[in-house]
Amino acid sequence: MSKVLQDREASILERLVFVTSNHQKFREVKAILEEYGIEVEHSLLNIVEIQAMRIEDIASVKAKSAYEMLQRSVIVEDDALLIDALNGFPGPYSSYVFKTIGNEGIIRLMHNIDDRRASFISVIAYCYSNGVEPIIFIGKVDGMIADRIRGNGWGYDPIFIPNNSSRTYAEMGDEKSRVSHRRLALAQFASWLKERQ
Repeated sequence: MSKVLQDREASILERLVFVTSNHQKFREVKAILEEYGIEVEHSLLNIVEIQAMRIEDIASVKAKSAYEMLQRSVIVEDDALLIDALNGFPGPYSSYVFKTIGNEGIIRLMHNIDDRRASFISVIAYCYSNGVEPIIFIGKVDGMIADRIRGNGWGYDPIFIPNNSSRTYAEMGDEKSRVSHRRLALAQFASWLKERQ
């Protein structure tokens, strides 16, 4: 990386912005990053979300779009629930599927299906300059789909049970943020960012 880009990156790290319309997600990301000494601001910027087969591509385009609009160092996060018995559905369409059929719809789709294996993936895309491809960090947690909605949580948390647990993310409360797919992706990002500083 050139000296100019290094200086630019160093000067904007302290003004990191997390772009999301999901307030719960922002609170979770903010709390996790604070553990690593990284401050993050919230932006409700309305950015276009493309449809693509790879969640990494969706997050990358969102990060570039957000940077172009804000001209500030940004991160965006996309996550996907992949259900084995449904050939990875809803995958990159997780947000749309949640808005349309929700957890109730997923439970109905899984009715009488014995193989309830699933995984949750989080993709963090970081962009700090025009003309530079966003840097991607991925966290993945394997688990299973619950047989009913359990716990008071947001998104798919009430139906996802991570491996080595009998509780859904929603039933874990604050413990979820220590073991989640989002935590894994953010830990990678924080470690990378600290090394750059």
